[in-house]
Amino acid sequence: MSNIIYNKLQCFIVLFLAFYYVLSDRFANGRAIGTMKTKEFVKHKGTIKSIQGGDGDIIDCVDIYQQPAFSHPLLKNHTIQMKPSSIPGGVIVNSIQEKLFQGWHKSGQCPEATIPIRRSQEDEHPRPRAIHFKPSTTQLNHSFAAYHKNHEYATVYINGDNFYGARSSINIWKPTVSDDGEISIAQIWVVAGPDEQLNTMEAGWNVYSDDQKTRFFIYWTSDGYHETGCYNLECSGFVQTNNEFAIGSPIEAVSSYDSNQYDIGITIYKDNENWWLQVEDQLIGYWPQSIFTYLASSATTLDWGGEIYNSKPGGSHTKTQMGSGHFPDEGYGKASYFRNIQYMDSTGNFRNAEDMGLILYVTNPPCYNIDVQIDKNYFGNGTHVYFGGPGYSEDKCP
Repeated sequence: MSNIIYNKLQCFIVLFLAFYYVLSDRFANGRAIGTMKTKEFVKHKGTIKSIQGGDGDIIDCVDIYQQPAFSHPLLKNHTIQMKPSSIPGGVIVNSIQEKLFQGWHKSGQCPEATIPIRRSQEDEHPRPRAIHFKPSTTQLNHSFAAYHKNHEYATVYINGDNFYGARSSINIWKPTVSDDGEISIAQIWVVAGPDEQLNTMEAGWNVYSDDQKTRFFIYWTSDGYHETGCYNLECSGFVQTNNEFAIGSPIEAVSSYDSNQYDIGITIYKDNENWWLQVEDQLIGYWPQSIFTYLASSATTLDWGGEIYNSKPGGSHTKTQMGSGHFPDEGYGKASYFRNIQYMDSTGNFRNAEDMGLILYVTNPPCYNIDVQIDKNYFGNGTHVYFGGPGYSEDKCP
């Protein structure tokens, strides 16, 4: 009798292990998925159509009136603003119809009155471990350096009383990002408010260690990254109006060392009500002024540059690259750049940021650096900078 019970127990264990293996997160529909996280990719509310992109992403075409923005308590009765009330001088909108460098369009397109939202996992973008912004000058050598020691920056910035926009063309690369949880970023920051209640709008590209893909992203917060804000459309806030651009999707064309160079123009500007995001000549959507406190009126600091998160694997500096992975002194085709760096003043016109006196902020020059170019006409009109670096090296960045 005991043998029968023992044999049954053995069968049960074998069946349980087989069942667990089949349903484990190592396989889905019979296909190995490796390091996929345990959270599911949930279809968005209001999805009219879904598109499976060749890069593995799933794009949900969501009813524009059911997008995540309207879950925000301050946007319950919000009326969508389909275009800015005014366009800044020199800004061109919708001059060409293009798919904005995203590959999912090869598999389909979203209907009118919908917006494309990339399906992401619930824990794909954890709340930032530290603040994604340049600190105030009083903190440069004190509390910020100690508290945010795992974030490193190579940026330029301007300070003032009233900025109403920022723009630049950002060189696109695919830096190597090492170790779980690390990230490499190139972006524009639009900032106002004291540190604990900081308001920011951010846009650019980033590469995470988990999939090593260069993706366009946005971010916002209205309380210093504590409770409010998120990446892309992963929470309520940003209102998207464009039905052809999926925020968070991979950028297809990336630059190569000493070969083809690609960049994207990113513009953030305020009309009479809201802060608009434009990529190249396409309006993407806006951050309503009502979700902010200090940014409800204007910005006081604008930043352009790179950031990495350094987990210090094994006690050494990370090998995560910033920009192209090469230092600024290597120049065009080798180092990553921002070109035509501009700010918008109270007259609604964009002007060269260098006119305000660009300030360099570099936390670890032997690992990553930035250099302002004095030849304004090298890339056409506007100031430009080179930035980046390789990270770890035994002699310079240990």
